[in-house]
Amino acid sequence: MSKIMSKVKYFNIKDSVMLLIDHQVGTLGFCRNIPHKMIIQNTRALARFAKELNMPVLLTSSQEERAQGPLLDDLKKILPEAYEARVKRGGIANAWDDPAYKSAVQKLAGGKKDIIMAGLTNDVCIAYPAVSMCAEGYNVLVVQDAGGSPSQMADDTARRFWERAGARTITVNALACELGKDWSTPEGGKMIGIVMEEIIGHLDEMTKGIGVK
Repeated sequence: MSKIMSKVKYFNIKDSVMLLIDHQVGTLGFCRNIPHKMIIQNTRALARFAKELNMPVLLTSSQEERAQGPLLDDLKKILPEAYEARVKRGGIANAWDDPAYKSAVQKLAGGKKDIIMAGLTNDVCIAYPAVSMCAEGYNVLVVQDAGGSPSQMADDTARRFWERAGARTITVNALACELGKDWSTPEGGKMIGIVMEEIIGHLDEMTKGIGVK
C-alpha cells in the first residue's frame, strides 16, 4: 500500500489550473445519479476556490442555443470575467479536440501541467478531455461530485476510463483538504470557509431524497 501511495501526485494552489466544462442548465438535466442541488453547490464551491485563491480558471459551453442551454447563472455571478471569456463550442463533444478550447487552455495554463477538471456530464464531457489531456502529459484531477451522468453505471464506467488513462478522482471536500493543507493558513482558512458556506451549510438540501438523514 505504501508503495502505491508514494506514486500519488498531490496538487497545490500555485501550480493548478481549473477547467469547468459544460455546467449548463440543460446538461444538468441529463444527470440522474446525483442530486442536482449537490452538483450546483459543489460547482459553486469550485468556482469560489478559483476566484478567492487566484487560480486560473476557464469556462466552456457547448451549443448554448440548443438543449444544453446556457451556463449556470451561479458561474456568471461568481466568475463574471471567466464567464464573458468562456469558449463557446459548436458541438465538439471532446472539448480538447476543439482547437479554440485547446489553445485557450494552453494560454491560460502558461506551462502549468496540473489540471483540476469538473463538468457535465462525467461520462462524456469530462471523460474524453480528461483522457486526452493525460495522453498529452497533463496531470488531471477530476472532481467527480461537481458533475454527474445519466446513470450510476455511466458515472462508474467513466471514472474507470479516466483512471486507467492516469487521471485521479476526487471530491470537492477532499480537494479543499488537498489544496488548503492547513486550515490555520490564509489559504486553508478561505477554503474551509467556502466548504462550510457552500456545502456543509446545504447538506439537508443536497442529500434530500437519497436516503440520508
